[in-house]
Amino acid sequence: MDQTMIPDSHRDLFQKKAFANLATLMPGGQPQVTPVWVDYDGRYVLINTAEGRQKDKNLMRDGRVALAIMDPDNPYRYLEIRGRVAERTREGADAHIDSMAKKYLGQDKYPYRAPGEVRVIFKVQPEHTSAI
Repeated sequence: MDQTMIPDSHRDLFQKKAFANLATLMPGGQPQVTPVWVDYDGRYVLINTAEGRQKDKNLMRDGRVALAIMDPDNPYRYLEIRGRVAERTREGADAHIDSMAKKYLGQDKYPYRAPGEVRVIFKVQPEHTSAI
């Protein structure tokens, strides 16, 4: 499997303030969709969340995901990614959410952290992409 499945033509979406709509599966199989900040490290799509949130629970149980990232400058241009969670880690998650706050909010620190919140990063291995 190609480890860099994100097409060059759409990698710029990860540099923009483009939200991804993340689809996960609930325990009964129903889809659950959440808008998320999104990142790409050259191999994995990175989703940062707090432990215990619905997407965290869903992804720990069933690692299949789908994401749609729409270009904020042209809503007719988008990238769809289907894949699986390759790893869930706490390592670097606090620094990562701060870097996402810088990108999306222009703030050095993530301002919405709840007391006792533990951040995690899900590394999603793309298995299929389509782009327009």
